[in-house]
Amino acid sequence: MTADETEQKQLLDLLLAVAQRDREAFRQLYQRVSARMFGLCYKLAGQKELAEEALQDAFVQIWHNAGEYHEDRGAPLGWMITIARYRTLDLIRSRRPLKSAGDDMLNQVADGRWGPLEARLQQAGATALTGCLEQLSDTQRDTILLSYYRGLTHDELAHALNSPIGTVKSWIRRGLMALKRCLER
Repeated sequence: MTADETEQKQLLDLLLAVAQRDREAFRQLYQRVSARMFGLCYKLAGQKELAEEALQDAFVQIWHNAGEYHEDRGAPLGWMITIARYRTLDLIRSRRPLKSAGDDMLNQVADGRWGPLEARLQQAGATALTGCLEQLSDTQRDTILLSYYRGLTHDELAHALNSPIGTVKSWIRRGLMALKRCLER
């Protein structure tokens, strides 16, 4: 029997005794594996206090669930390390600040007042838009303004301008593309 097989057999015997609520076996088990388990917890958590808490919680789980261990679940040390790993990850997750679905929206809630920056940007945008609208043909400018500012549909525009609907759509599309190019400069 190899040294590793001997250790696994001893850990299995200790786990079986812990399942019978043997406190001395639990103490021996703790002494034998706690340093390795703490190393894993510390590596995952990066904080001594969190690693210590995870290790303690893992051993509490081992105490309560030792009777559920079966050799087909792997080596005893592997089973205990898995408990420590998951307990550490659970603690890390629980320490993260909780965010509700609406928290991101709180950063975007406006109080309705314009600050100096917003007012300046609004003014600059309006000035740029007005300048670009002046560069459009009269027909393109009129169809865009009637459509977007007056809310006329394509059918209503075609009727008001006495033009085919396809032509009206083309004027709007070409006018919007020209506005986009102008505003991107």
